[in-house]
Formats: sequence, C-alpha cells, structure tokens
Amino acid sequence: MLRTGSRTTLRLGALLLAGAAMAALAPSGAALAQAESREGIYLQNQILQLRQELEMVRRSGGAAVAPQMAPPGRGGAPAAGGEIVAQLLERVGLLEEEVRRQRGRAEQAEYANRTLQQQVEKLQGDMEYRFNALESRGAAPAGTTPPTGRPAGGQQQGALTPPGNQPNTPAAPPGQPSAPPPRTPEVALREGQAALGRRDYAAAEAAAREVLAARNTPRGQDAGILLGDSLMGKRDFQSAALAYDDAFRKSQGSSRAPEAMIGLANAFNGFNAKREACQTLDDLRAKFPRLAGNLSDRANQARQRAGCR
Repeated sequence: MLRTGSRTTLRLGALLLAGAAMAALAPSGAALAQAESREGIYLQNQILQLRQELEMVRRSGGAAVAPQMAPPGRGGAPAAGGEIVAQLLERVGLLEEEVRRQRGRAEQAEYANRTLQQQVEKLQGDMEYRFNALESRGAAPAGTTPPTGRPAGGQQQGALTPPGNQPNTPAAPPGQPSAPPPRTPEVALREGQAALGRRDYAAAEAAAREVLAARNTPRGQDAGILLGDSLMGKRDFQSAALAYDDAFRKSQGSSRAPEAMIGLANAFNGFNAKREACQTLDDLRAKFPRLAGNLSDRANQARQRAGCR
C-alpha cells in the first residue's frame, strides 16, 4: 500500500508539473521539442532537472518517503503526497517568476542598446564635422582663417564644406597611418570559420557576434550557426542551444535551416536532454524529409546518441 501510494503521488506531481510547464512555455504541444524563446529554453532546462529528480524518486520506489508515512487508514500517505505536490507547484511558480525577470532584463538591455546606438551616431556626426573642418582648412588659401563655429541650424558654413572635387571621407592626420576599413560580414564569417577549424573557439565566437551585431544583415543565420558551433566547442551546450534556435528561426525554410536543427539536437544531447533532442530530430524529418548525404549522416548520428526510436 505504501509503494502504490508513492507511485500515485509521483504520477500526480508529474502531471501537474508538465501542465504548468507547458502553459508557461507555449500554447502548443510542441514547446518541449523546440523552445519558443530564450526564456523558454532556460525554463526547459529547469524542468528537465525536475524531471530527473522525479525519476530518481520513482526508481527508489518511494523508499525515501516511506519511513515518514503513517500506516494505511491514518492519513499519512495523503499528507506526504500533498507535501510533494506542494513542493513541485512551488518550484513551477519560481520558474515562472524567473521567466518574467528574464523578459524584463531583455527589455532593459534592448533599451540600453538603442540609447548606445544613438550616442554612437551622434559621436560619429561630431567626428565627421571636425574632419571636414580640417580638410577645409587645408584647402583654404594661405593667409586666410576659415571659420571654426557651427551655425545655429546645425549646418556647416560654406568655408567648412568640402570642395566638390574632394572625397567626403575624412583624411588621416599628417604623420599617422589611416585606420583600416571595418571588415565586411563575409570577411568576418570567413575568418571565423578559419578560427573554428583551428579550434580557436573564442575568435570564432567573436567573429559570429560581430556579424550578429550588425542589423538587417543577410548573413545573420550563417553567423548564428557559427556562434552555435563555437559554443559547442567550448562545451557551453545551453548557450549553443539558444544560438542554434535563433539561427533556425531567422529563416526556417533556408538551405541551412536543417543544419541549425541538427545543431540544436546535438546541444540538447550535450546537457542530457535526450527527449528534446529526439523531438527536434523528428521535426527535422517532418520538415526536411530529403536531406543531403552529409546532413543525413549527421542527423542519424545525433539520433543514435540520443537513443531515439
């Protein structure tokens, strides 16, 4: 009777935990297969930990709680079961609160990024104005003094405007080498892939984040996959899962979308989320039934590591 009561309590706790977690993550039943957001993957990791703890209690057959339970008919088993359920509900409430805090932090970070961008644009405008003033002074006739003030309307006066036959880009000060031009996303990705090949994961991650920092870049998905690969090399599996998930969502029908899903499954395998890895690979098979040879081999290897059916 004690063993049966423990199993019934565990099943009830698992059902309550699963229902609360699915309501927090997404309205659809596929939320565990692929998290809908960064907060979803974070909460998914916590739920996986709870699932492992419940599995350990189930395998022990209720031995941990049996000594504290009264004989049948005296109300001991319901009290112990209610305590376990209450603890599980409290854990779910804490996870939901953590999701709300993470969402608030993300909004604050986005606001800070917008403010920083405005400051950088203002600083860039000031620097261009000063360089244009220096060019105008160099082009003015000897013995003349060009004006140095900025008009009230924010426009440069005629003496400060670069001549039509001069380039608008500022010239380097005399005696100093000109600064190298910033590398394009293509160059950054190429150098990042080279760093990944020589296992310089820090340099590969920096190159990927440099491309992702540029807004509206068409190479965002490539940079996301490179970021996931570099984090996998550093064995930061949970951050790699976030990177692969973002890369997949940038273009779910592109030729590199299957690669992002395979990377996500491997990241799930990295922190022992076997069920989520198998569900991701099942989604991959449904969305892309005909994979190329290399991708098909990688998907099969991921299924073997996860023990998928």
